[in-house]
Amino acid sequence: MEREKIFADITVLSLEQATVLPYLTYRLAQDGATVIRIEHPVYGDPNRKVGEDRLGDPMLRTYFLPINAGKKAITLNLGVPEGRELFYQLIRKLDADIFCTNQLPRNYQKLGIDYETLRGVKEDIIWFGVTGFGPESNEAAYDPILQARGGLMELTGEPDGPPMVLGIPLPDMGSSEHGYGLIMKALFVRERTGKGTRIDLAMFESTVSWLTVPITLTESFGRKITRRGNTHEFFAPVSVYETRDGYVYIAVGNDRQWEDMTTIPGFEHLRKEEYKTNAGRIADVKNLNRMINEVTKTYSTEELIKHFNERTIPISKINTIKEVVKDPLIKRRLLFSKDPVTGTEITLAPPPYMTPYLEERGRTLPFPPRFGEHNEEIYGEVLGLSSSKIKELKEKGII
Repeated sequence: MEREKIFADITVLSLEQATVLPYLTYRLAQDGATVIRIEHPVYGDPNRKVGEDRLGDPMLRTYFLPINAGKKAITLNLGVPEGRELFYQLIRKLDADIFCTNQLPRNYQKLGIDYETLRGVKEDIIWFGVTGFGPESNEAAYDPILQARGGLMELTGEPDGPPMVLGIPLPDMGSSEHGYGLIMKALFVRERTGKGTRIDLAMFESTVSWLTVPITLTESFGRKITRRGNTHEFFAPVSVYETRDGYVYIAVGNDRQWEDMTTIPGFEHLRKEEYKTNAGRIADVKNLNRMINEVTKTYSTEELIKHFNERTIPISKINTIKEVVKDPLIKRRLLFSKDPVTGTEITLAPPPYMTPYLEERGRTLPFPPRFGEHNEEIYGEVLGLSSSKIKELKEKGII
């Protein structure tokens, strides 16, 4: 099978909302899988109503757009028997490979979406449930709550300031990436054995798994690991420094880089015996950073970057998001989508890996789906329901 078509026969049904699961299924859509998101016919995904209404559709606001391109969307009320029966018909007719949900566990059986029920509908289905704190817990969890409980906020911010959230929702998106890997493993297992898999992913466990060094050094060696602002716990100099026209981040990772740094005009006076090793620089990091900053302020950002790049010492300007997307390494990886209704074009973040499917499509994806946009297609063409039956289901609040 051609590389770009390897996921063409994979169908994902996803009872999804918010960020953690939509980002995961967005990653699958980027592989070329058919992703059908299921939403309640009245409430829908709350994220649809967040952000600006730039498309003249209050259920397709800007916050919803970035991680829902490439998908289809249907509405279905799984809280009633007729809705559940339609759902099971869809699994059979679509020969669905994967079912995903980020519903609270207490709703699994009530909605008829628990693994045992769906395995009875399709024996080899891959069932993926993502929760805040595991399938035994119904505790609500949003990304900042997980950042707080999972230690990320304790590690973020200035040493003498309050804990802070990260600039991106790592518990959401990190859990999505972990889930993506688990689903790939389950697809491999099914290919080898013909058997489906139940996957339960707790966002809390996913979040804490990133604390590799902090947990080992805290529990094994009694170190207190906490926030250090822009500096690094174990390497120096590593921080933000002023220039004549902005800021740069410098990250010296070994003694060779430090030695080369002290050959740059203006830095020669820092070539001291006590600074020859990383341990010595860490021991006097506050004074060292102050002295470095006095030198960097005499350079423009461009001049300083040139000197550091010539010596292969890691350095970067602190870019705005506008500047990031203009970076030539990023510009050629950006994704795009165009609304067939309004003609509005949107730019999407680059994928972590440019898939063959995205390459084949010229880095464009179908526009994020409107609320219930594919009801006629899925219920009419796939299930073969008549227009009058679909109308009846709508009137009854089932779809």
